[in-house]
Amino acid sequence: MNPAATAAQTRPTSTARYVFVDVWRGLAIIGVVAYHFGWDLNFFGFIPSSAMFSGPVTAFARILAGSFMFLVGVSLVLAHDRNIHWRKFLKRLAKLVVAAVAISLITYFLFPEGFIYFGILHSIAVASVLGLAFLPLPITIVFGASFTMLAAPFFFETSAFDTRLLAWIGFAAEPPMANDFVPVFPWFGVTLAGIGCTRFLISRRPMRDALPKATGSSLVRGLAWVGQQTLPIYLLHQPLLFAGFVVFTRLAAN
Repeated sequence: MNPAATAAQTRPTSTARYVFVDVWRGLAIIGVVAYHFGWDLNFFGFIPSSAMFSGPVTAFARILAGSFMFLVGVSLVLAHDRNIHWRKFLKRLAKLVVAAVAISLITYFLFPEGFIYFGILHSIAVASVLGLAFLPLPITIVFGASFTMLAAPFFFETSAFDTRLLAWIGFAAEPPMANDFVPVFPWFGVTLAGIGCTRFLISRRPMRDALPKATGSSLVRGLAWVGQQTLPIYLLHQPLLFAGFVVFTRLAAN
């Protein structure tokens, strides 16, 4: 093992890197709000389904999901690396689990046929737990596991997984309908890619030194703040949007 690389991996990360992660997360949650605004426009009949569920919009939604899953891996490395801070981790995990369960229950009563049984929050919670096992492993193994996770669903699927009890794993031929579905395969592979890329980056001093310095611009500060409030924004934005559309359509009908 290279002592220099090990030292680099356990060295505290810079403020600039945390700002970069927060800004990325902030942009991603803004994208989610925009996507759900479009979803509501379609639901209330303001735009056709052909526009909302077109190829570009679907790709945009997957990029957003991929961003969050990748950032799970980034955050695991920056927050814990090889020394897991269990109290901090379990506190965050508890919030995610409670939020995921709440999303499932609420959507079950609102949209029973397409309720969210394993959406982005469920996937983030599972990836956060599974990712801990990969933090101390060699980077080559992490990237190899990432590639395997990403590729596996293209080579294996079976109707035996076509139930909500098993579809979340990711091998269902026709998974039950859901308004948000982010199964472990292949999405945990994106988290592993985040772990591998972040560990590779912080183990290379030239790359660390080349990171942009944190800027004091109001735009960056604003996006970073939004990125730090991702969970409450995710939980609150859709109920507020939906309520706003209900009020608007009723007022417009009068």
